Amino acid sequence: MYPYLEIVGRCVIVYLFMIMAIRISGKTELAQLSVIDLVLILLISNSVQNAMVGSDTSLLGGLTAAAALFVINTLLKFGLFRSKKLRGLLQGEPLLLIYQGKINEKNLSIAQIPTSELEAACREHGVEKIEDVNLALLESDGNISILSGNYQHHSQHSRSIKRRKTQASQG
Repeated sequence: MYPYLEIVGRCVIVYLFMIMAIRISGKTELAQLSVIDLVLILLISNSVQNAMVGSDTSLLGGLTAAAALFVINTLLKFGLFRSKKLRGLLQGEPLLLIYQGKINEKNLSIAQIPTSELEAACREHGVEKIEDVNLALLESDGNISILSGNYQHHSQHSRSIKRRKTQASQG
């Protein structure tokens, strides 16, 4: 029984280390994996396997490691759901990239996002020019959210149509 508890302990340590290492390496690592990132993840998984199971390469040892990872993952997700502090520590906070058409160069540098990537994200959201962006955020999951003047106008227009429909049904 003791060797399997050791596997569980090793898995928990490696799991927590990997979360912190990915968190420290940058937010964009998770949402948009490049070929380099994928190769890194594959090599890391291979390199930490022995650290988790030690010399026990049996089926039961592997299943114990997998079960420990599932349990710690479930507990961590529960903790993230319940604790805003833990969420902030492990997932981070959104980072302001553009405000009212002006790029926040400092935050772009912190996030290590080239301007060309930010421009591409704007185009993906249907915005031609950065000057048309009201707000762009690097979300904690690595995605870039963009709100433009067109989006805001569309939202106000949709609300006014709904109000008119509601008023018509009441009158």
